[in-house]
Amino acid sequence: MSVVSRDNAQHYVWGHGCDGWHLAKSEALSVIQERVPPGANETPHTHARAEQFFFVLSGEATIMLEGVTYFIRSQHGLHVPAGQCHQLRNTGATDLHFIVISTPPSHGDRTDHDVV
Repeated sequence: MSVVSRDNAQHYVWGHGCDGWHLAKSEALSVIQERVPPGANETPHTHARAEQFFFVLSGEATIMLEGVTYFIRSQHGLHVPAGQCHQLRNTGATDLHFIVISTPPSHGDRTDHDVV
């Protein structure tokens, strides 16, 4: 065990200029810190098994969840139950930084959709 931060966590790039850092990664739990630049977004999708909690550190996330738009500002979060179609976007003017917690981990448990 060791103390983890973005400085020593496994890093990956996704989408158009977005970053992710695996802060915790096991068979039962995933904790990722992510950075999304202004105008970037993920593809609408569902997870069959994984439920997720998005917690905004700075900036504002726009999350479409089953056709409803949520604006999540700094120090607020949103729970996304398994099976619900969702899409995260950064419609703001500054980078969005957030934590996403998934249980079980969402990697390999994703179906992309055309719309939320």
